[in-house]
Amino acid sequence: MTEIDKKKFNKAKLWDYFILVARVWLAWTLFRYGWAKLIDGQFGVSEATMDLPLKEIDLFRISWYLADHEPFKSFIGISQIVTAGLLVYKRTAIIGAFISIPIWLNILMWDMTFMGLYTGFTIRIPYYLVLTSLIIWHAKDKVLVALQTLLKGSSIKYRFPLWTYLLIIPLGFVIELVGGIPIAIVYYVKQLFS
Repeated sequence: MTEIDKKKFNKAKLWDYFILVARVWLAWTLFRYGWAKLIDGQFGVSEATMDLPLKEIDLFRISWYLADHEPFKSFIGISQIVTAGLLVYKRTAIIGAFISIPIWLNILMWDMTFMGLYTGFTIRIPYYLVLTSLIIWHAKDKVLVALQTLLKGSSIKYRFPLWTYLLIIPLGFVIELVGGIPIAIVYYVKQLFS
């Protein structure tokens, strides 16, 4: 190996190690927060806060009170833990990275909304998004092949006459009504037994 080849090899290896560390660190972060939600270590408010009038409670504590309800809290916690597991394993790291993007964005929007624009969390989460993007970029050859495969067969197979488009709104309304049948049944059953 020439000296230039060794330098390229070392750069590539360092990049691989960096991505490995980023994957494991992001996975650990997601796991910690997910686990904390499942064991009641995150969300909720103190009894002292519960005794305050609503107008005296800041948005952050109100948001934590709301997020402490089930099944929301467990869904978020389990989603974070599953995503962490996907990030750790090399075969599923790309899937984990893609799944983590809406998780990071949701946390970012939540924190910006209820904590403010310039907090430690609203600065840290964009950094996690950058790390996630680097993981995806590291696997860009595989990602591009997957995207090309998905988009290859995405052309419309059927051509519809104009009159079918005119029926979309009334038939969509019928579909919506059919979806409401279970809601109506539950409502009337509740009425019978109350």
